[in-house]
Amino acid sequence: MKRHLIVSLLAIWICACQPAPDQALGTIERDRVTLTATASEIIRQLPKHEGQKVKVGDVLVQLDTKNQQALLAEAKAQQAKANAALLRLTNGERPEDIAAASAQVQQAKAKDIQAEKAFIRIRDLFAQRLVSQSNLDKARADRDTARANLHSATEAFLKLTAGARVEDVEQAKAELAAAQAQAALQQQRLKELTITATRNGILDNLPYNLGERPPLAGIVAIIQANSVPYARVYVPASHRIKMVIGAQVPVHVDGVKGSFAGKVRRIATEPSFSPYYALTESERSHLMYLAEITLPFISESLPSGVPAQADLSHIQPPESVIDERGVQ
Repeated sequence: MKRHLIVSLLAIWICACQPAPDQALGTIERDRVTLTATASEIIRQLPKHEGQKVKVGDVLVQLDTKNQQALLAEAKAQQAKANAALLRLTNGERPEDIAAASAQVQQAKAKDIQAEKAFIRIRDLFAQRLVSQSNLDKARADRDTARANLHSATEAFLKLTAGARVEDVEQAKAELAAAQAQAALQQQRLKELTITATRNGILDNLPYNLGERPPLAGIVAIIQANSVPYARVYVPASHRIKMVIGAQVPVHVDGVKGSFAGKVRRIATEPSFSPYYALTESERSHLMYLAEITLPFISESLPSGVPAQADLSHIQPPESVIDERGVQ
Protein backbone atom coordinates (compact mmCIF):
# COMPACT_ATOMS: atom_id res chain seq x y z
CA MET A 1 0.00 0.00 0.00
CA LYS A 2 2.80 2.37 0.93
CA ARG A 3 4.59 1.54 -2.31
CA HIS A 4 1.52 2.40 -4.40
CA LEU A 5 1.14 5.69 -2.53
CA ILE A 6 4.73 6.72 -3.30
CA VAL A 7 4.28 5.89 -7.00
CA SER A 8 1.07 7.93 -7.13
CA LEU A 9 2.69 10.95 -5.49
CA LEU A 10 5.65 10.73 -7.87
CA ALA A 11 3.31 10.65 -10.87
CA ILE A 12 1.41 13.70 -9.56
CA TRP A 13 4.69 15.59 -9.05
CA ILE A 14 5.88 14.82 -12.61
CA CYS A 15 2.59 15.96 -14.06
CA ALA A 16 2.75 19.16 -12.04
CA CYS A 17 6.24 19.94 -13.34
CA GLN A 18 5.23 19.56 -16.96
CA PRO A 19 3.60 22.53 -18.66
CA ALA A 20 0.03 22.37 -19.75
CA PRO A 21 -0.25 21.10 -23.33
CA ASP A 22 -1.98 24.34 -24.41
CA GLN A 23 0.60 26.66 -22.88
CA ALA A 24 3.97 27.93 -24.02
CA LEU A 25 6.07 28.91 -21.03
CA GLY A 26 8.74 31.57 -21.04
CA THR A 27 9.69 34.99 -19.72
CA ILE A 28 9.31 38.67 -20.54
CA GLU A 29 12.39 39.97 -22.35
CA ARG A 30 13.71 43.11 -24.02
CA ASP A 31 16.31 43.70 -26.68
CA ARG A 32 19.79 43.42 -25.23
CA VAL A 33 22.47 45.53 -26.88
CA THR A 34 26.02 44.26 -26.45
CA LEU A 35 28.91 46.67 -26.93
CA THR A 36 32.36 45.27 -27.61
CA ALA A 37 35.91 46.55 -27.22
CA THR A 38 37.39 47.92 -30.44
CA ALA A 39 40.94 47.36 -29.18
CA SER A 40 42.69 45.48 -26.40
CA GLU A 41 43.38 48.54 -24.26
CA ILE A 42 43.14 49.20 -20.51
CA ILE A 43 39.83 50.55 -19.21
CA ARG A 44 40.51 54.07 -17.90
CA GLN A 45 36.98 55.25 -17.04
CA LEU A 46 33.57 53.77 -16.22
CA PRO A 47 31.32 56.85 -15.96
CA LYS A 48 28.09 54.85 -15.54
CA HIS A 49 27.23 52.09 -13.08
CA GLU A 50 25.11 48.99 -13.54
CA GLY A 51 21.37 49.59 -13.29
CA GLN A 52 21.66 53.25 -14.29
CA LYS A 53 19.52 54.71 -17.08
CA VAL A 54 21.50 55.66 -20.16
CA LYS A 55 20.74 57.59 -23.33
CA VAL A 56 22.15 57.40 -26.81
CA GLY A 57 25.63 58.94 -26.79
CA ASP A 58 26.34 58.50 -23.06
CA VAL A 59 29.91 57.34 -22.41
CA LEU A 60 29.88 53.87 -20.84
CA VAL A 61 33.50 52.73 -21.11
CA GLN A 62 36.63 54.73 -21.90
CA LEU A 63 39.60 52.72 -23.17
CA ASP A 64 43.19 53.99 -23.07
CA THR A 65 43.98 56.22 -26.08
CA LYS A 66 47.76 56.77 -25.88
CA ASN A 67 48.72 54.21 -28.52
CA GLN A 68 45.99 55.29 -30.89
CA GLN A 69 46.86 58.96 -30.50
CA ALA A 70 50.43 58.16 -31.55
CA LEU A 71 49.18 56.31 -34.63
CA LEU A 72 46.92 59.24 -35.47
CA ALA A 73 49.80 61.70 -35.14
CA GLU A 74 51.90 59.57 -37.50
CA ALA A 75 49.07 59.41 -40.03
CA LYS A 76 48.61 63.19 -39.91
CA ALA A 77 52.34 63.70 -40.46
CA GLN A 78 52.23 61.47 -43.54
CA GLN A 79 49.26 63.48 -44.79
CA ALA A 80 51.16 66.75 -44.36
CA LYS A 81 54.16 65.28 -46.18
CA ALA A 82 52.01 64.16 -49.12
CA ASN A 83 50.29 67.54 -49.26
CA ALA A 84 53.63 69.36 -49.36
CA ALA A 85 54.87 67.14 -52.19
CA LEU A 86 51.75 67.89 -54.23
CA LEU A 87 52.08 71.64 -53.64
CA ARG A 88 55.69 71.54 -54.79
CA LEU A 89 54.64 69.93 -58.05
CA THR A 90 51.69 72.23 -58.69
CA ASN A 91 53.30 75.50 -57.58
CA GLY A 92 56.45 74.99 -59.66
CA GLU A 93 60.04 75.85 -58.80
CA ARG A 94 61.11 78.86 -56.75
CA PRO A 95 61.88 82.12 -58.63
CA GLU A 96 65.42 82.03 -57.26
CA ASP A 97 66.06 78.60 -58.85
CA ILE A 98 64.66 79.77 -62.18
CA ALA A 99 66.83 82.91 -62.09
CA ALA A 100 69.91 80.80 -61.34
CA ALA A 101 69.13 78.46 -64.25
CA SER A 102 68.66 81.44 -66.58
CA ALA A 103 72.06 82.84 -65.53
CA GLN A 104 73.70 79.49 -66.28
CA VAL A 105 72.17 79.58 -69.76
CA GLN A 106 73.59 83.04 -70.38
CA GLN A 107 77.01 81.95 -69.12
CA ALA A 108 76.93 78.88 -71.37
CA LYS A 109 76.02 81.07 -74.36
CA ALA A 110 78.97 83.37 -73.70
CA LYS A 111 81.37 80.45 -73.49
CA ASP A 112 79.90 78.95 -76.64
CA ILE A 113 80.44 82.21 -78.58
CA GLN A 114 83.99 82.52 -77.27
CA ALA A 115 84.81 78.90 -78.17
CA GLU A 116 83.32 79.34 -81.67
CA LYS A 117 85.47 82.45 -82.35
CA ALA A 118 88.60 80.74 -81.00
CA PHE A 119 87.97 77.77 -83.29
CA ILE A 120 87.60 80.03 -86.34
CA ARG A 121 90.92 81.80 -85.60
CA ILE A 122 92.77 78.51 -85.11
CA ARG A 123 91.25 77.13 -88.31
CA ASP A 124 92.42 80.15 -90.30
CA LEU A 125 95.90 79.91 -88.80
CA PHE A 126 95.99 76.19 -89.58
CA ALA A 127 95.12 76.98 -93.20
CA GLN A 128 98.15 79.28 -93.29
CA ARG A 129 100.22 76.50 -91.73
CA LEU A 130 100.95 78.69 -88.70
CA VAL A 131 99.58 76.21 -86.08
CA SER A 132 99.71 72.47 -85.81
CA GLN A 133 96.91 69.92 -86.25
CA SER A 134 96.76 69.36 -82.48
CA ASN A 135 95.93 73.01 -81.90
CA LEU A 136 93.06 72.77 -84.37
CA ASP A 137 91.73 69.61 -82.75
CA LYS A 138 91.84 71.19 -79.31
CA ALA A 139 89.95 74.28 -80.51
CA ARG A 140 87.31 72.09 -82.15
CA ALA A 141 86.89 70.04 -78.92
CA ASP A 142 86.57 73.20 -76.81
CA ARG A 143 83.87 74.49 -79.19
CA ASP A 144 81.91 71.22 -79.06
CA THR A 145 82.15 71.14 -75.25
CA ALA A 146 80.88 74.70 -74.95
CA ARG A 147 78.03 73.90 -77.37
CA ALA A 148 77.05 70.80 -75.29
CA ASN A 149 77.12 72.81 -72.04
CA LEU A 150 74.84 75.40 -73.60
CA HIS A 151 72.39 72.70 -74.65
CA SER A 152 72.42 71.16 -71.15
CA ALA A 153 71.85 74.50 -69.44
CA THR A 154 69.00 75.34 -71.83
CA GLU A 155 67.26 72.01 -71.19
CA ALA A 156 67.59 72.46 -67.42
CA PHE A 157 66.04 75.91 -67.68
CA LEU A 158 63.15 74.59 -69.78
CA LYS A 159 62.54 71.78 -67.28
CA LEU A 160 62.23 74.24 -64.41
CA THR A 161 59.84 76.53 -66.29
CA ALA A 162 57.72 73.79 -67.91
CA GLY A 163 56.37 72.44 -64.61
CA ALA A 164 55.78 68.86 -63.43
CA ARG A 165 54.50 66.05 -65.62
CA VAL A 166 50.79 65.24 -65.47
CA GLU A 167 51.58 61.70 -64.35
CA ASP A 168 53.68 62.98 -61.43
CA VAL A 169 50.91 65.32 -60.32
CA GLU A 170 48.32 62.53 -60.48
CA GLN A 171 50.58 60.23 -58.48
CA ALA A 172 51.06 62.92 -55.84
CA LYS A 173 47.28 63.44 -55.65
CA ALA A 174 46.74 59.72 -55.17
CA GLU A 175 49.36 59.58 -52.40
CA LEU A 176 47.68 62.53 -50.67
CA ALA A 177 44.26 60.84 -50.90
CA ALA A 178 45.69 57.64 -49.41
CA ALA A 179 47.28 59.61 -46.56
CA GLN A 180 44.00 61.43 -45.89
CA ALA A 181 42.10 58.14 -45.80
CA GLN A 182 44.61 56.64 -43.37
CA ALA A 183 44.36 59.69 -41.11
CA ALA A 184 40.55 59.48 -41.17
CA LEU A 185 40.73 55.77 -40.31
CA GLN A 186 43.01 56.38 -37.34
CA GLN A 187 40.74 59.23 -36.20
CA GLN A 188 37.73 56.92 -36.31
CA ARG A 189 39.59 54.24 -34.36
CA LEU A 190 40.46 56.82 -31.73
CA LYS A 191 36.80 57.79 -31.50
CA GLU A 192 35.75 54.14 -31.14
CA LEU A 193 37.90 53.78 -28.01
CA THR A 194 35.14 55.73 -26.29
CA ILE A 195 32.30 53.20 -25.96
CA THR A 196 28.97 55.04 -25.98
CA ALA A 197 25.36 53.91 -25.65
CA THR A 198 23.69 53.21 -28.98
CA ARG A 199 20.15 52.91 -27.56
CA ASN A 200 18.22 54.31 -24.63
CA GLY A 201 17.72 51.90 -21.78
CA ILE A 202 19.24 50.46 -18.61
CA LEU A 203 22.93 49.61 -18.27
CA ASP A 204 22.52 45.95 -17.43
CA ASN A 205 26.08 44.73 -17.06
CA LEU A 206 29.72 45.90 -17.09
CA PRO A 207 31.73 42.65 -17.30
CA TYR A 208 35.13 44.32 -16.73
CA ASN A 209 36.41 46.52 -13.92
CA LEU A 210 38.41 49.73 -14.05
CA GLY A 211 42.03 48.99 -14.94
CA GLU A 212 41.37 45.68 -16.66
CA ARG A 213 42.32 45.00 -20.26
CA PRO A 214 39.49 43.34 -22.19
CA PRO A 215 40.34 41.36 -25.32
CA LEU A 216 39.60 42.68 -28.78
CA ALA A 217 35.85 42.30 -29.50
CA GLY A 218 35.24 41.35 -25.87
CA ILE A 219 31.87 42.46 -24.47
CA VAL A 220 32.44 45.50 -22.23
CA ALA A 221 28.84 46.71 -21.72
CA ILE A 222 25.31 45.36 -22.08
CA ILE A 223 22.26 47.61 -22.38
CA GLN A 224 18.71 46.48 -21.77
CA ALA A 225 16.89 48.56 -24.37
CA ASN A 226 14.12 50.85 -23.21
CA SER A 227 11.50 49.44 -25.56
CA VAL A 228 8.24 47.49 -25.52
CA PRO A 229 8.99 43.99 -24.20
CA TYR A 230 8.23 40.67 -25.85
CA ALA A 231 7.46 37.20 -24.55
CA ARG A 232 10.15 34.61 -25.23
CA VAL A 233 8.42 31.23 -24.96
CA TYR A 234 8.92 27.60 -25.91
CA VAL A 235 6.16 26.19 -28.10
CA PRO A 236 5.40 22.43 -27.99
CA ALA A 237 5.67 20.60 -31.30
CA SER A 238 1.93 19.86 -31.26
CA HIS A 239 1.19 23.59 -31.72
CA ARG A 240 4.08 24.47 -34.00
CA ILE A 241 2.03 24.34 -37.18
CA LYS A 242 -0.32 27.06 -35.90
CA MET A 243 2.47 29.34 -34.71
CA VAL A 244 3.29 31.42 -37.76
CA ILE A 245 4.63 34.94 -38.14
CA GLY A 246 1.86 37.43 -37.44
CA ALA A 247 -0.41 35.03 -35.54
CA GLN A 248 -2.34 36.53 -32.60
CA VAL A 249 -1.72 34.83 -29.24
CA PRO A 250 -2.96 35.84 -25.75
CA VAL A 251 -0.09 36.16 -23.27
CA HIS A 252 -0.52 35.93 -19.49
CA VAL A 253 2.09 37.48 -17.21
CA ASP A 254 2.53 36.44 -13.59
CA GLY A 255 1.18 39.11 -11.26
CA VAL A 256 -0.92 40.83 -13.95
CA LYS A 257 -4.66 40.28 -14.27
CA GLY A 258 -6.01 39.50 -17.68
CA SER A 259 -3.90 38.90 -20.75
CA PHE A 260 -2.06 40.84 -23.43
CA ALA A 261 -2.79 40.51 -27.13
CA GLY A 262 0.52 39.37 -28.51
CA LYS A 263 1.69 38.89 -32.08
CA VAL A 264 4.26 36.30 -33.13
CA ARG A 265 7.30 38.03 -34.60
CA ARG A 266 9.65 35.07 -34.75
CA ILE A 267 9.45 31.30 -34.55
CA ALA A 268 12.42 28.94 -34.77
CA THR A 269 12.51 26.51 -37.66
CA GLU A 270 14.47 23.96 -35.64
CA PRO A 271 13.68 22.59 -32.17
CA SER A 272 15.66 23.85 -29.22
CA PHE A 273 16.21 20.38 -27.80
CA SER A 274 16.82 16.97 -29.40
CA PRO A 275 16.66 16.93 -33.23
CA TYR A 276 13.50 15.39 -34.66
CA TYR A 277 15.33 12.69 -36.59
CA ALA A 278 16.75 11.26 -33.35
CA LEU A 279 13.33 10.71 -31.78
CA THR A 280 10.46 8.33 -32.26
CA GLU A 281 7.01 9.53 -33.28
CA SER A 282 5.75 9.48 -29.69
CA GLU A 283 8.80 11.38 -28.43
CA ARG A 284 8.51 14.16 -30.98
CA SER A 285 5.64 15.69 -29.05
CA HIS A 286 8.18 16.78 -26.42
CA LEU A 287 10.10 18.97 -28.86
CA MET A 288 10.08 22.70 -28.12
CA TYR A 289 10.41 25.58 -30.58
CA LEU A 290 11.59 28.96 -29.41
CA ALA A 291 9.21 31.81 -30.29
CA GLU A 292 9.10 35.55 -29.68
CA ILE A 293 5.75 37.25 -29.23
CA THR A 294 5.53 41.04 -29.40
CA LEU A 295 3.36 42.64 -26.71
CA PRO A 296 1.31 45.85 -27.04
CA PHE A 297 2.58 49.24 -25.94
CA ILE A 298 0.69 49.13 -22.64
CA SER A 299 3.10 46.41 -21.46
CA GLU A 300 6.17 48.66 -21.58
CA SER A 301 6.32 48.90 -17.79
CA LEU A 302 6.66 45.13 -17.32
CA PRO A 303 10.03 44.15 -15.86
CA SER A 304 12.25 41.76 -17.77
CA GLY A 305 12.58 38.19 -16.56
CA VAL A 306 9.00 37.85 -15.25
CA PRO A 307 7.42 34.45 -16.12
CA ALA A 308 4.89 34.51 -18.94
CA GLN A 309 2.60 31.96 -20.58
CA ALA A 310 1.18 32.03 -24.11
CA ASP A 311 -2.33 30.57 -24.43
CA LEU A 312 -1.99 28.22 -27.40
CA SER A 313 -5.65 27.24 -27.34
CA HIS A 314 -6.66 30.68 -28.64
CA ILE A 315 -4.20 31.14 -31.50
CA GLN A 316 -5.63 33.30 -34.26
CA PRO A 317 -4.12 33.26 -37.76
CA PRO A 318 -2.61 36.44 -39.24
CA GLU A 319 -5.00 39.10 -40.46
CA SER A 320 -4.11 38.46 -44.11
CA VAL A 321 -3.59 34.82 -45.04
CA ILE A 322 -3.72 33.66 -48.69
CA ASP A 323 -4.17 29.96 -49.41
CA GLU A 324 -2.71 28.02 -52.34
CA ARG A 325 -5.66 29.00 -54.58
CA GLY A 326 -5.00 32.70 -53.96
CA VAL A 327 -8.11 33.16 -51.81
CA GLN A 328 -7.68 35.56 -48.90
